[in-house]
Amino acid sequence: MRTFFTAESCKEAHHSALNPQSWLQVERGKLPRLSSQSSSASIESLIKVPQSPILPFFKPVDYVEVLAQIHEELESCPPQEQSNLFLLQYQVFKGLGDVKLMRRSLRSAWQRANTVHEKIIFGAWLKYEKQGEELVAQLLTACGKCEKEFGPIDVESHIPFDKNVSSQDRALMNGNDASEYVIFKIGDEKIVCDRQKISELSAPFHAMLKGCFRESLSETIDLSENNLSPSGMRAVSYFSLTDSLLDVPPNLLVEILAFANKYCCEGLKQACDRRLASLVSSREDALELMEYAVDQNSAVLAASCLQVLLRNIPKCLSDNRVVELFIHANKQQLAVMVGPGIFSLFCFLSEVSMNLNSSSDTTAHFLERLVDFAENDKQRLLAFHQLGCVRLSRKEYDEAYCLFERALNVGHIYSVAGLARLDSIKGEKLLSYEKISSVISSVTPLGWMYQERSLYCDGDLRRKDLEKATELDPTLIYPYMYRTASLMKSGNVQVALAEINRILGFKLSLECLELRFFIYLVLEDYKAALRDVQAILSLCPSYKMFEGRVAASQLCTLVREHVEHWTTADCWVRLYDCWSAVDDIESLSVIYQMLESDVAKGVLYFRQSLLLLRLNCPEAAMRSLQLAWQHVSSEHERLVYEGWILYDTGHCEEGLQKAEESISIKRSFEAYFLKAYALADSSLDSSCSSTVISLLEDALRCPSDNLRKGSKQSWKCLC
Repeated sequence: MRTFFTAESCKEAHHSALNPQSWLQVERGKLPRLSSQSSSASIESLIKVPQSPILPFFKPVDYVEVLAQIHEELESCPPQEQSNLFLLQYQVFKGLGDVKLMRRSLRSAWQRANTVHEKIIFGAWLKYEKQGEELVAQLLTACGKCEKEFGPIDVESHIPFDKNVSSQDRALMNGNDASEYVIFKIGDEKIVCDRQKISELSAPFHAMLKGCFRESLSETIDLSENNLSPSGMRAVSYFSLTDSLLDVPPNLLVEILAFANKYCCEGLKQACDRRLASLVSSREDALELMEYAVDQNSAVLAASCLQVLLRNIPKCLSDNRVVELFIHANKQQLAVMVGPGIFSLFCFLSEVSMNLNSSSDTTAHFLERLVDFAENDKQRLLAFHQLGCVRLSRKEYDEAYCLFERALNVGHIYSVAGLARLDSIKGEKLLSYEKISSVISSVTPLGWMYQERSLYCDGDLRRKDLEKATELDPTLIYPYMYRTASLMKSGNVQVALAEINRILGFKLSLECLELRFFIYLVLEDYKAALRDVQAILSLCPSYKMFEGRVAASQLCTLVREHVEHWTTADCWVRLYDCWSAVDDIESLSVIYQMLESDVAKGVLYFRQSLLLLRLNCPEAAMRSLQLAWQHVSSEHERLVYEGWILYDTGHCEEGLQKAEESISIKRSFEAYFLKAYALADSSLDSSCSSTVISLLEDALRCPSDNLRKGSKQSWKCLC
């Protein structure tokens, strides 16, 4: 087994950043190699397999049962409860890692939202989920379909103006012989008002001006102690005559809102509320006016402020004022801000904050609020478990233990993994082992249970548990990586390679590719090592290796110097061979290498996106597809890429339109194939199968680079 670090770099591997240049000098013979005695230590410092994390997700023992239960409840529950059920469905799909189904559930929650506040929360959440898809909106606009679905909503239209308020007040009025006018004195100024019109603003004013109070007979009434300026009173007088506040500046509107609340002038309050709401356009506006909205119980203004803040997520969470607004508001204040959608709000805020920094104080505070406002056991188990995971990451072990215990008590079996980890941290591995064993014996066992139990035993027991974990759930990465690392440390390099290849044969994982990269370095197979690191960079250009200490791109540069340079022709030949052999990782590597040359990049990025889709990496595939669009060399090619972008984001009809436009310019394999795909996906009519087959036949007759024709012929047979 060969060593590829200097003694000094090995020594520092645990404590400081790796120095790739030292490794490069060893390989070039400029520095002495390590002795065989230190080789094992070098490998151990290089190949580390961290324990699988406790995931902050809702992970039921039986996904089918939970999803079926949600579906059943959706069919029988009142409309106002549906959005929360779709939110729960979203959390289940999040535990499964299915992004498309997660978005579908969020969209359903948005569609079934029962209040304007829920509409705002789920609309902002969907906007957050669709970050980076600005190009899609641009393309839809070009197709004549402006995507307003998750855009800002007209809050006023969702909270109707109560037109009966004024008429109800007027019905209470009964006249007397008082003067037609009344003078309100504020400080040294006097404002002459129409007594009848002012009395119609509210029952208190009617009682004052038309009832049995002495003010009803007074021509001058002092209102100086009501925190209303003379200008504000003039605006109130004008409103009593015209029902309009259009020209009133914001500072006066705030005064009038408080005045209207004090004197129960509901019509004036509604008008003031809506006028202020129409002026909220920035974070500063929202933060300033939300305080008034909460104090004065102004629903329209509060909803408008909420919308501005949430649609500016995640950026606005860097503003401490926004964070404090949500974490310090009491239940009554939150009811004004978000109506019945408090739990949904903190679900959203918690998720965004966890994505930004799962161990931050902000994340912990949001999850504490999520716990406070959980209303049923399903909501509680999610809140307890997520906060437990955050406490664990913050090394707040006692708090984490209590939270995992509470989650387990309300039915979240997966939280036992958190309890076991904490027992192990305290040095009680036997207790951890017994806890997981108890779960295994009491429910239908799952792969993660055996994987978790393997952490608390050694030797044959650990090996058997990991084999059982793989048998029950072959997609778990940790067992393969652990077995691979163990084989490497015992010197069985080829067997270790075969083991990691078992999972890479059906599931692409950055961690597994990184581990295989190390194995190839040990075997001095630099071509294979280069292949894997280039595949890593295709998936994640910013990926860092060696526990996040060294950029993968830097290691790629170092390894490449040990590999014979390929010409463009060599690359194309290799790409054809890989595509024919369905060697997707090698194909990714070759394309990555070709992209560094002057070859037309559009088609290469497009091929890369197809490979990434086939490898179930949709986000990386969309990034490549957008890069293909940026590097187009012709109009018909641009239309094809736009069509695929639209199709892959769920806009089949617009994708079909782009395909037809491309074909009208030039008949191409890619355009016909896009049209076939979009038609098959957008039509529920079984008779369209013959049309799809005809389109595929047209595609096969078009010139192509032959990289896709073989697989499409078999696809055609399935039609």
